[in-house]
Amino acid sequence: MLKFNPHAGYEPILDEILISQDRLQTRVAELGAQISADYAGKDLILICLLRGAIMFLSDLSRNISASHMIDFMAVSSYGAGARSSSGQPRISHDVNLDIYGKHALIVEDIVDSGHTMSHVLRFLGTRQPASLKVCSLLTKPSRREIKINIDYTGFEIADKFVFGYGLDLDEYFRNLPFVGVLKKECY
Repeated sequence: MLKFNPHAGYEPILDEILISQDRLQTRVAELGAQISADYAGKDLILICLLRGAIMFLSDLSRNISASHMIDFMAVSSYGAGARSSSGQPRISHDVNLDIYGKHALIVEDIVDSGHTMSHVLRFLGTRQPASLKVCSLLTKPSRREIKINIDYTGFEIADKFVFGYGLDLDEYFRNLPFVGVLKKECY
């Protein structure tokens, strides 16, 4: 269980700024340029995994010059406690757009164990998209339990509890313009 007072702000619980706003925006622009080149002239749908990837999706979409659509999917995989993944993902909101024959790019905030992404890939793969790829802002390979191919990666990070830029602490601090590390005594 996390130990913090959200009304005291993030400063008392911030150990370090892991990825600054400038580094985030530079990398998102690079990813956008790469995706634009890879999907030029193709029917692309960005599928944002809610809620953590919403900030990343917003900035990424503005950096993609290739025509694209946006849809959303909600998947939960966490049980009690912020670091306990049940390994049993559950889709609570499915995409609304038909991805059959289109190029689907899943936009995720962080790939950790790989359970959630593996489930989403299997689920969406049954819809027969022309291609199904993954773009994740962050990846923690040291925690991977299931092999996942991440086609577009923002940053590879160590096993640290991070928040900000869409990643939350009990739903707080998603709005921070950087990715910070939580002090160990707070969890």
